[in-house]
Amino acid sequence: MSTATAGALHGPVFNTTDWIVVAVFIAVMLAVIVASMSKKANSGKDYFLSGRDSGWLQIGSSIFSSNIGSEHLVGLAGAGFATGMAMAHWEMQAWIILCLGWVFVPLYDRMKVFTMPEFLELRFSRGSRNVLSLLTIASLVLTKIAATIYAGDVVVRTLLGIESVNLFGFQVDVFWVIALGLAFTTGLYTVLGGLRVIMYTSVLQAPVLIFGSLCILWTGLHVLGHGDLIAGWNATVHAAGKNIHLIRSFHDPEWSWAAVLPASMIIGFWYWCTDQYIVQRVLAGRDQKQSRRGTILAAYFKLTPVFIFLVPGMIAYALTQTPGSGFTTSGDAAYTSMVAQILPHGLRGMVACAMIVALMASLGSKFNASATLFTMDFFREWYPNASGKTEVLVGRIATAVIVAIGICWVLVIKALSSNLYTYLQSVQSYLSPAIVVLFALGVFWKRANAKGALVAFVFGVVAGFARLAADIYMRAYEPVVKSLKEKLFEGSITQAAYDAAIAPIQAQNGLIFTIWHINWLYYCQILFVITAAIMVTVSLLTKAPDPKTVRFTWYGATPEEKAATRASWGTIDVVLSVVAVLFVIAFYITFF
Repeated sequence: MSTATAGALHGPVFNTTDWIVVAVFIAVMLAVIVASMSKKANSGKDYFLSGRDSGWLQIGSSIFSSNIGSEHLVGLAGAGFATGMAMAHWEMQAWIILCLGWVFVPLYDRMKVFTMPEFLELRFSRGSRNVLSLLTIASLVLTKIAATIYAGDVVVRTLLGIESVNLFGFQVDVFWVIALGLAFTTGLYTVLGGLRVIMYTSVLQAPVLIFGSLCILWTGLHVLGHGDLIAGWNATVHAAGKNIHLIRSFHDPEWSWAAVLPASMIIGFWYWCTDQYIVQRVLAGRDQKQSRRGTILAAYFKLTPVFIFLVPGMIAYALTQTPGSGFTTSGDAAYTSMVAQILPHGLRGMVACAMIVALMASLGSKFNASATLFTMDFFREWYPNASGKTEVLVGRIATAVIVAIGICWVLVIKALSSNLYTYLQSVQSYLSPAIVVLFALGVFWKRANAKGALVAFVFGVVAGFARLAADIYMRAYEPVVKSLKEKLFEGSITQAAYDAAIAPIQAQNGLIFTIWHINWLYYCQILFVITAAIMVTVSLLTKAPDPKTVRFTWYGATPEEKAATRASWGTIDVVLSVVAVLFVIAFYITFF
């Protein structure tokens, strides 16, 4: 490694240039926030859906910015560091975002819903709406908000290298400064500005983060290849070994293709097409054309995370394996370590700002989505005659309360073991199959009725929580069983030896072990199939739904509505969508 390159890996993380960039970025962000709040919110539509006048640039940028949270800045780069391309399946889902634009936008647009649970009430029953709304609020507040705050802690600690700060003569863990600062600052502008401020700030944040991350990719390959990008990529591939492949062996204990492909589609369908946190952006669109084009833009943005987060994690791993590189990191800190040790000054400040703003955008989206669900799914039901201004006031109060609960919950999470926290994060993976079944059959099968939906939903939720409880209960055995599975896969032990080793654990824990021992991705698929079978069976055995509910299916559009949908897209929309899908196919072929 050259002296110049090596020097990039050492010395102060930030210098004067970086702090100037930080100051300028903050000033621009404040200007954008103030400008976005210039239009007063007089109704729930204004506050929760940005007046339903958002354009494609705001929608696409906001979808991408909301998606880029802790699971990317910390989780995805860490996954690239540890497992190579395994997690790329979840990132190459541009085609599912296009399904949102082409299939679901026309339906949601003609229904004019505020929330996804509201769709379930129109199609099925109030009970289904209440269950989904409560589950979504709980998962946002108890897992996703805390995860984003934790990611902020990792980012700031790695970038600034501080463990504690002196406040009024007391040494305080920097975690609390970051947690309170991130939650309070984000909560403040979200309370005041609602979804509109999140949409506007996303337009600035998304391109800056992508540009800065591409700089990390380029610089990382440059450093690893001693100035030769191709050599850097070859070194990355060599270090990754078999982990460079997307499609893993059928017998792989964690990432078998048979486990990953169907499960990632189920989880992806839930996240991109039915999750309030994401779909709220297209509900804010001016019309179908703007909403659909927003999803097309988001689909192209979604092609980048593998290259700007996951591959840098792989480069970070390759650097740690390179003698004399001087690069050190852990999996979770892989991305921020690249910023701190690889990027030149100036870019460090810019990317650091973009990372923090990305976390704030993600956090603000969670606050706003939770408040929207409470206000529109519960408060408006309790007080149907409340004025628009009252809805805005309640929304602001709800946002403030959610911010406070999120901070308090972080206090609890901080006291839990890291493993337990990881299990809590998996709750959505276990609940998504039931949600996908309800939406898929509700939209595409006219015969699905309210009883079938509610019975299937309750079963899916109970079965999902049963797996989560089993994960938590069996967490002490995980390292042992995981090690045995890896040895079995590698051929260092036989199936008989594996069965003998786990027999005492199985005997001691019975059914709990059986539920827990299934690969979580297979469990997701099994739960999807059983829940769908229950919904179909109960629907067929009970009274057919009211013919009026067909209005809320794929087949319910009037001739005028069909004509409006057809008029909302043109050749350019089709071409851009096809190109995005072809890119995904090419990616799978390349890294097969």
